[in-house]
Amino acid sequence: MLKQQGSNRIYSREKDASGRSIIRVEGTNRDENRAFLYMARHFRALGLPVPEVYWVSEDEMSYTQEDLGDTLLFDRLEPVLVERAIRALAHVQVEGAKDFDWRICFPVPAMDERSIRWDLNYFKYCFLKGTKIEFSEPKLEDDFDTMVRVLLAQPADTFLYRDFQSRNVMIKDEQPYFIDFQGGRRGPTQYDVASFLWQAKANFAPAFREQMIEAYLDEMKRLQPSLDEQSWRAALPHFVLFRTLQVLGAYGYRGYFERKPHFLESIPLAIKNLSGLFAAHPDLQNEYPYIYAISNDLLFLL
Repeated sequence: MLKQQGSNRIYSREKDASGRSIIRVEGTNRDENRAFLYMARHFRALGLPVPEVYWVSEDEMSYTQEDLGDTLLFDRLEPVLVERAIRALAHVQVEGAKDFDWRICFPVPAMDERSIRWDLNYFKYCFLKGTKIEFSEPKLEDDFDTMVRVLLAQPADTFLYRDFQSRNVMIKDEQPYFIDFQGGRRGPTQYDVASFLWQAKANFAPAFREQMIEAYLDEMKRLQPSLDEQSWRAALPHFVLFRTLQVLGAYGYRGYFERKPHFLESIPLAIKNLSGLFAAHPDLQNEYPYIYAISNDLLFLL
């Protein structure tokens, strides 16, 4: 058995009839399994770095896939490997979207207003209410309305990985391979960059983040020469804020309610990320005044 992280899927390492090491996955949702299997086959056919699927049960509730080993990028956050991963991300986002059937995505085909509000409410109900901090829901919702407008104004014709972070990147033969992309959908590219470079426990330094953004944009502009870098960069802090609120919701649910230590340990780091984001981008303080006020209140939890 392999250690579970944030999902209820069960992973085990086994040997097949030929003695080859494989990973067996026991899923809990058929539609989610179908999404992963479709994406894995689609990306693999395009030569993108994902595990090969070997076998699927008739009921599609379990499957086996390539064993990529035990080394997570999270365990080897070396600059060269991080850069390889973020450059590879650009290819998954752009090339992976080619001839992609968005209808298979789970639970929704695209990042739309409904899915954005799901994540914002995740923050409100699973994290913020768990802290016992008093807050005004109308004022919070006003900031949520602003965020929805900004996020939906971005180009969204690419694949959004959804949970692109160093624990979902395996290192094999010094190259990155991507896993756990079953929540992917059509959406803006900034979300995945925010998810990766502002991952709480990765704790990347600001200068290194900027270096990796440069590398990512260098790769992306080869794939999309018409990319408006200025507009892309202007929107990035909004996605960082959105992602930070979403992960605080996840940490609150997995930590406060499920009492999983890893997620409880990550909460202070995410709060520091939130505070640091507002400090680095004073314009966000004016655009999201109530979330900014809440971020200051959260500092008392540290």
